[in-house]
Formats: sequence, C-alpha cells, structure tokens
Amino acid sequence: MADAVIVGAVRTPVGRRRGALSGVHPVDLSAQVLRALAERTGLEPGDVDDVIWGCVSQVGEQAWNVGRNAVLAAGWPESVPGTTLDRQCGSSQQALHFAAAAVLAGQADLVVAGGVESMTRVPMGSSIAPSAADPTLVGLPYGDQVRNRYRDREGFAADEPVPFNQGVGAELIARQWGLSRRQLDEFALASHEKAAAAQDAGAFDPEITPVDVPDGSKVVADEGIRRDTTLARLAELPTPFRADGSVTAGSASQISDGAAALAVTSSEWAGRHGLRPLARIHTAVVAAADPVLMLTAPMPATAKALRRAGLGIEEIGVYEVNEAFAPVPLAWLAETEADPARLNPRGGAIALGHPLGGSGARIMTTMLQHMRDNGIRYGLQTMCEGGGMANATIVELL
Repeated sequence: MADAVIVGAVRTPVGRRRGALSGVHPVDLSAQVLRALAERTGLEPGDVDDVIWGCVSQVGEQAWNVGRNAVLAAGWPESVPGTTLDRQCGSSQQALHFAAAAVLAGQADLVVAGGVESMTRVPMGSSIAPSAADPTLVGLPYGDQVRNRYRDREGFAADEPVPFNQGVGAELIARQWGLSRRQLDEFALASHEKAAAAQDAGAFDPEITPVDVPDGSKVVADEGIRRDTTLARLAELPTPFRADGSVTAGSASQISDGAAALAVTSSEWAGRHGLRPLARIHTAVVAAADPVLMLTAPMPATAKALRRAGLGIEEIGVYEVNEAFAPVPLAWLAETEADPARLNPRGGAIALGHPLGGSGARIMTTMLQHMRDNGIRYGLQTMCEGGGMANATIVELL
C-alpha cells in the first residue's frame, strides 16, 4: 500500500523580533535549514522532486518565490524546483500536506516541505503597504462583497483596511467559552515554564540546526522563552484588543523569525535510498469556520481528522495546538475534552514564538522529537489560520 513518511525534520532556533536572526535574509535562513536537512538525513538534493515552502508575507525579501530562491541559495542543483504557498499561519503545515499528497499520488518520490518567516525584516501587513511603483495605491485584500457580508457582525471592522482582526477574535472566543484573564495568564506562564524545562533538558537540541549570523557567531537556541515572567507581571499588561478584555501580549504568540523543513517520501523509496522513516503521515485534513471568530477551526479540523483516522482523542498521545492566543488551545481543550497534560508538552508559540510561514513545520519537528523521546504512537497537530481555517495532521511513529 502506498504511504507517505517523514524521513527528516529540522528547524532553526526561533529568534525574537529584532533578535539574533534579524540580520539573516529569509532566503538565506531557508537555505541553511535546507542544507541541514540534507546533511542530517543523508538525502541527495538532486533527488528532490519539489520544495514546497510556506510564507505568509510574500513581499520584499520574501517575494518572487522564496521557496525556489532558497533552493538556489542552498547550493542545491538548479534542476530542483520550488514553490511558495500561503495558508496563513498553517502555510508550512499545508506544505507538508501537499508533499504527502504528491508522494501518495505517485507524482513525486521525494518532496521537501517547510517554510520561513522573518517578521523582523518583513513585518505583518507589509503586503498591503503602498506600492513602490505608485505610493498612492494600496492593495486591499477584501472587496465590497466580503465587507458587506459581515458588515453588521461584532468584531468585524468593515471600514478598516483589514476588517478581520485575530486579536478581537481571540477576545470573542474567551468570552464565548467563559475564559478568564487569569486562566489565560496561567496558560501563558505554563507555556514559558514548559519551554524552559525542555530547553534546560536539551530536548530541543536534536531538532535545531545552529544558524550562522553576519557577525560570525552561531545562534543555537530559541530566544523567546521568558524565565523571569510571573502571574503578577502578566496581570499588569494592557489588553490592546478590548478595553475590558482579557487577551494581552503575554497571552499571545510572539512575533518571530525562523524556518523549518521536513523531508517526505514513501517507505519503499526510503528503503531503496537508505533513508530512515521517522513517522507516517496517517491523516491530513483542512477545515474552515467563522472568519470573524477566525480561530475556532482547529475544533472541526480535529474532529474531521479523528473521524477519517478512525481514532478517538484518547488514543492520541500528544496534541500540538498552536498558541496563536491562549484562548485557542483552551477553547479547543474544552470542546474536545482532551487531556490537558498531553497539550503542547514543550511549550508553544507564546513562549517559543510564531514565525508565521515556518510555524507549521517547526511544530511538527518539535512534536516528532517529543514522540520519539517518549515512545508515543500517535500525535496530532492543528493550527488556526487567517480567514477562519485550520489544518490538522495525525502522524504515527515508526
């Protein structure tokens, strides 16, 4: 039976905004992780049928097909193609889905999936900045029909350039699921504590490739973990999305720089080429829900994935639910009745950061390492995405 397996997973450290990775061009950051993937797996770059690369802000340094440019920057053969996709925060998770589909369909033997985002160098919103050719033009991503459809909805700012606001959506979720400010702060603090414990134990070391930076040094560890934060400090932060709200910068994902890559092939092809399968891509789905709430689609995506897999939530040994905002995984827990102890065991985007286009592959890399370290058979990853979408992926350890 045809299958799709992951034979390599590697990521850069996640850098803070204006941090150690801010001096590295996103194409060069991508190239470093591609080279590390080839070195660690033993794959021959010339065998790669395609590189599918996630990136959200495809403008400026991340424009003109960063996936193909990364292949060239990595020194891989010019015969290796590359493409770039945008499913918002789930871009590189979707890249993994496309890679698996190509292998399962017999259209490709070996595909690299991953992504990058340098949010320092290409800030969010850059893609709707005034045109360099004509500064009077601003390309707004929503026309009148979308604006009119949701004009009277709470949380939809019809007259704003971008009327859908993730932070406002997070506030609406917190209210709908009855999540208090203290619950959000406690979740955020736990994310930092879990990430710090994992970093101290060296749990991230096998999945990270050091990154060379312009000053000649190497970045070897995630920068976003705040070891000195407390509930008291978190409680002092303002609520920028609602004056009477509960979501703060402390309970939101960090703006970050980073990249990650996964190698996907079949068991048969891996065996013939001396590559070791790490996990089978058991089930891969995408779902969508209310674009104003925006962040609730991981719930139907999870249900869809479990249904197609024929598994119950209790059979999943680890769940990675992206911490875009603390209400997202907390509401997901409430809806799925999943075991909180299995959720984001090494912390999440609140502590580690969220380099948009690279986060899906980063999370999968971290989850696979946790599964291998703990002998966990099934893992589930899901991410909320702009536009009210979500990917969900179930992998099986081999």
